[in-house]
Amino acid sequence: MSMTPPPGWYRDPSYPLVERWWDGTAWTDHRRQPEVPTQPPAPPAPSGNGGSGRAKAVALTAAGAVLVASIATGAVLLGKDDGKGEAATKTTPTAPAPATGTGSPSPSASASASPSEDPSKVVDELNGITLPLLDGWVRPKYVAEDDMVMTTPGTYDCPGDPGLCRHGRVLSRTVTANDEKSPKILAERDIEDAADASYDRDLVDSRPYRGITSHQVVKSGQVAVAGRAGYFVRWRVRTGVGPGGYVESLAFPSSVGSESLVIVRFAFDAGPDGPPLADMDRITKGIRPVGDSGTGGGVGSSIGPST
Repeated sequence: MSMTPPPGWYRDPSYPLVERWWDGTAWTDHRRQPEVPTQPPAPPAPSGNGGSGRAKAVALTAAGAVLVASIATGAVLLGKDDGKGEAATKTTPTAPAPATGTGSPSPSASASASPSEDPSKVVDELNGITLPLLDGWVRPKYVAEDDMVMTTPGTYDCPGDPGLCRHGRVLSRTVTANDEKSPKILAERDIEDAADASYDRDLVDSRPYRGITSHQVVKSGQVAVAGRAGYFVRWRVRTGVGPGGYVESLAFPSSVGSESLVIVRFAFDAGPDGPPLADMDRITKGIRPVGDSGTGGGVGSSIGPST
């Protein structure tokens, strides 16, 4: 009688070079590079009895061989696709115990709305803002990026390297890597990194769109965000495969704590399957300080204080 494997990291059936999170019932979108297990040291031989120590070493080696063989067998079973693409992602893992390394982030459903949360907005407590959750957008679930605040629902097979892609993503992060205080300079510096992270190489060093072939500045300028003076830069990027997309870096000071600069990144696929480009402006206009629903912003709004 077969049993459903417990939640954990297993070889990805659609891309066996990486591991994918199995939540106990289905595959999620969370992936990572396989971790190399550390070989435990052989126990020391008891004094005066070298034969016993060698016997233990042989036993450990044999056990390791069995484990490697079972992992390889599981990887082969998971890697069978039979040319059916998506069907492979629904395969139940048959590998042995999942990896338990602590070096990679575990998938989290923390972005899911609790019964007390407002279903029309996402709260970013760290940066002291709320973002409107527009129609066609959902809270992220089982995504690799800890700072993802919303995505379009569902996934699709990436047109380049194997993997699952999303048509729209919005991230929010605090700037801590430098002391830059100008939203304009920060947005202009961040846009290239934002484009690369969205359409060049992903977290496991795959190229889901075969890289960026060119980019064009669509628009840029000063903007009021949650009553603060911000700046944005928007690029249209073209990729090796697929329709490419639009990427925006929006920088503005937080209204809480030390008022560190905040970066909100937008990544929208181009073409009919991507979200409306106007959603970038709608989300920007709807950003509010936590606890202050009356302070808005957007292009054309009066500019509030800045640091």
